[in-house]
Amino acid sequence: MQPFQFPAEFRTQNIATNGTTIYVRAGGSGPGVILLHGYGETGDMWAPMATDLARDHTVIVPDLRGMGLSAKPEGGFDKKTQGVDIAGVLDAFKIRQADLVTHDIGNMVGYAFAAQYPERVRRFVLFDAPLPGVGPWEEILKNPLLWHFRFSGPDMERLVAGRERIYLDRFWNEFSASPARFSEAAREHYAKLYAQPGAMHSGFLQFAAFDQDAIDNKRFLDKGKLAMPVLAVGGEKSFDTAMAEIMRHAATDVRGAIVPDSGHWIMEENPNATIALVRNFLADED
Repeated sequence: MQPFQFPAEFRTQNIATNGTTIYVRAGGSGPGVILLHGYGETGDMWAPMATDLARDHTVIVPDLRGMGLSAKPEGGFDKKTQGVDIAGVLDAFKIRQADLVTHDIGNMVGYAFAAQYPERVRRFVLFDAPLPGVGPWEEILKNPLLWHFRFSGPDMERLVAGRERIYLDRFWNEFSASPARFSEAAREHYAKLYAQPGAMHSGFLQFAAFDQDAIDNKRFLDKGKLAMPVLAVGGEKSFDTAMAEIMRHAATDVRGAIVPDSGHWIMEENPNATIALVRNFLADED
């Protein structure tokens, strides 16, 4: 079984919520935990962690709006709206409160969910991506590696049509400490999903919404910082300790950690360390 494949005991379903349909994998029993993916992958990235956590948790793994096997709506790609999507997913499983584990754009959706529904998040783990409008966001935008934040529109879509694998390889290579750890099988798997009709368009809209996300996040912060325990984790060769620095602008109870020997793609580059960090934090009652 490939690392991006879920075990047979996980069931899948499509959940209609907030004007769209979200594809979800679910398995295990116990306290709820929801895992949110980012760009360049789908919820499949979490398969090894979901398998581990399902030993003593009810694990919910959606594909974000417009991504993976979820529907491709025309709009709603601001993260505030997608936070409401996540609330609807949890409602469908009758889960009132859950732990929240996120990566990349999933961090942004997770933050918007936690800011709108703080009582529904017990603990929050974020991996290796900033939040629009929060802390050093404007400085982060100056990094030349992040040119893709502004790469969108019909002409850009024509450039990548039929070349999805070439476009995505750039992410998997440049943001890895060890690109070979992002396997050929995984690259083929995700490239096929992003080649679906409307998938690249939806992916570009996730980035195009960042300006609105920054406005929304500043409004969330005006109401106060998150109070639940937060673990902010950077890949050693990526955001490193900066994740904790970023999240201290948005939350009051922040602990920092690093995934060693890893770049951005933490579940491909060092899954064992990533899983251990999450499991230990979720089990910690302090």
